[in-house]
Amino acid sequence: MPAGLRQLPTLDHLKGFVAAARHLSFTRAGAELCLTQSAISRQVQALEAQLGVALFQRSTRRLRLTPQGEQLYRCASELLGRLGAVVQEIGAGGRPSRVTVSASIGVAALWLVPRLSGFQDRQPEIGVRVSADNRLVDLDAEEVDVAIRYCATENAPPGAVKLFDEALLPVASPALAASLPAGAALCADNLARLTLLVFDDGNDFPWLRWEHWLAPFGGAPAQAKGRLQFNHYDQCVAAALAGQGAALGRAPLIRDLLADGRLVALAPPQAPPGGRGYYLLRATHGRRPEVELFVDWLLDLARGGGALP
Repeated sequence: MPAGLRQLPTLDHLKGFVAAARHLSFTRAGAELCLTQSAISRQVQALEAQLGVALFQRSTRRLRLTPQGEQLYRCASELLGRLGAVVQEIGAGGRPSRVTVSASIGVAALWLVPRLSGFQDRQPEIGVRVSADNRLVDLDAEEVDVAIRYCATENAPPGAVKLFDEALLPVASPALAASLPAGAALCADNLARLTLLVFDDGNDFPWLRWEHWLAPFGGAPAQAKGRLQFNHYDQCVAAALAGQGAALGRAPLIRDLLADGRLVALAPPQAPPGGRGYYLLRATHGRRPEVELFVDWLLDLARGGGALP
């Protein structure tokens, strides 16, 4: 065996590292690989010991890749992706083909997953793998076929197709809205009775902050009953459904919850600045028939308003 191969890390250690780097979380990496958080941590520590460098900057709140970690991640993720594709191709035999789609955790949980049965009904022979991640993934390097991205119009990647325009509105559960002194409305009379549900994932989106919505009537977040903060959007919506407070609803993602009365609007919807929307993006690798069929289904769904099947 050549000396270079003897010096390579084990595949398990590389898999654990790549998953942790992709999620910037040992816990989520463990969930992906069906391992415990501590097992992923040990794999990364063993890899760092072998290489003699730190791959992550660790803090109580988050992980960050070191420059050496970034370098290893770029190489290892690409190579593992290629290896996975070859293994899948060799072992596919008569198994069904599969499409991998990437979306943020909120888009996947609230919009994509509830509708996948419609694609299964149309194309039962094609499997779908949902890769939910708030990180901006490299479609080709990570063997992702299709992605749903949220961005401003001028920042839409080349070739991206808009699925929906963004619109936002404050929402609450029917029971909470009915209990407000001035009824289902976002106003000064109701603010002291409302807990504000805040979505904050570290990105600076002013239109997703309550200050923008309270300013017209002279309100401020400090005047509210309370505040609950979430780093995943679907958690924010879940809290609103449970009657824990008012959330800023992203209309394309909660359309069904409004239509069936599980959430009610407290103010009319508004479009954020910059013409933001949800875009469909395709990888450059291959135009496989199953991917074409999945893209056609997504576009048909969008043209129909994204209604549930």
